[in-house]
Amino acid sequence: MDNKTLPKSGFLANASSDLSELLDSLSTVVDLREGEVLFEQGDAGDALYAIVSGSLEFSILSREGRKLSLDVMRPGALFGEIALFDPGTRTATVTALEKSSVRGVKNADVIAAIRQKPELGIDMIQLAGERMRWMSSQLNEQVFLPMPARLARKILYLTLDGSEQLSMLALSQAELAEFVGATREAVSKTLSLWKRAGVIDVSRGGVRVLDRDALQIMADLHQI
Repeated sequence: MDNKTLPKSGFLANASSDLSELLDSLSTVVDLREGEVLFEQGDAGDALYAIVSGSLEFSILSREGRKLSLDVMRPGALFGEIALFDPGTRTATVTALEKSSVRGVKNADVIAAIRQKPELGIDMIQLAGERMRWMSSQLNEQVFLPMPARLARKILYLTLDGSEQLSMLALSQAELAEFVGATREAVSKTLSLWKRAGVIDVSRGGVRVLDRDALQIMADLHQI
């Protein structure tokens, strides 16, 4: 992905060529230093972003003020798309884990352009419907999939950098537990079983994937 166009992935995977061209023409580059915050939880949100380079961490603060990591996204990922339809407060803080670059598209610019070409509004509505279905499936996965399947899926996702597969995931077991909505003890027990089976290795540095195919089988299991 270059820094001149938005990716045809995720939320924009099924966007029409006209809508894609419109969003490309409206997007601007934002460069971030390592550790720099793009926006914080509670900030006003009015733009969709696509990651051009680097990696971004998504986190929230618990009621006790403890930071909880939710996700790590890499080039090609999109976030903040709801702001294109309904600007509101951000639900998470986004921080650059390394030198990064994103492209942003503001709600006001999109609305002004659609007023000039109202037919593009139909494309936007279709994209919103597809996103709602995706969010519903994610909720169902969190509620109905057993924890080991959720954990396997999260590890596979976080060790995929575009088309490149990374073997090492530098996250603690506590952080992985936060990602999948489980206790640290439950995650530790599952990782220990996978380690004995030769699927992963676990160390102070994090989790190393040894057998990605076997981990994919774990991710695809609906009953464990």
